[in-house]
Amino acid sequence: MKTFYCDLEITLDVIGGKWRPLILYYLIKGPKRTGELKRLIPSISQKMLVQSLRELESNNLIIRTMFNQVPPKVEYAISEMGMSLEPTLRALCDWGQVYAEKALNKDEYRRLNVE
Repeated sequence: MKTFYCDLEITLDVIGGKWRPLILYYLIKGPKRTGELKRLIPSISQKMLVQSLRELESNNLIIRTMFNQVPPKVEYAISEMGMSLEPTLRALCDWGQVYAEKALNKDEYRRLNVE
């Protein structure tokens, strides 16, 4: 059992890291298959994507649906608990935009918009 000393530690434990917030951000927009998420986040490895999806599922932030067909189809969707993070993720996006406009030079900011 983990010991947490503040609520922020709990939040970071559940959604922290480089990839989990991005995955949640894209799933808020609608259900996605693994391949779709990989295309949306090209710099994530397949192993890290699968691991992040499993962690998000075990934390009840996403729902994994397996369709009984050939070839097998698996789809990920945001759960009600995951959807409650939408305002937080949007606030982080807004903050990132303000930061980029104020703190990055134009070449760095342009590069962020292209990628």
